[in-house]
Amino acid sequence: MKVIAAYLLAVLGGNTCPSEKDLKKILASVGAEADDDRIQLLLSQVEGKDITELIAAGREKLASVPAGGGAACAVAAPGGGGAAAPAAEEKKEEKKVEEKEESDDDMGFSLFD
Repeated sequence: MKVIAAYLLAVLGGNTCPSEKDLKKILASVGAEADDDRIQLLLSQVEGKDITELIAAGREKLASVPAGGGAACAVAAPGGGGAAAPAAEEKKEEKKVEEKEESDDDMGFSLFD
């Protein structure tokens, strides 16, 4: 990730085609070690490509990836309208049970009697 960040910083700084030396200089300026293999791999993969096109392609790929538990809830809700009604009834029953338990906590007498 640090090699990618250094590449993006170089491009953001106006260098449209950063070299290995440029990336090493950026990494050294923040005290990070430069891994030659990773730098060469990144440079070979982005050679001749526009960074904005690469970012756009990456966003498209990420849009198809499910993220977190929120998606499962959104998918489950539209699945069946009939299933939502019993769930609401169960919640009402649970609330009633809790209210009974709260009134039974004093066991028939209070501390101030």
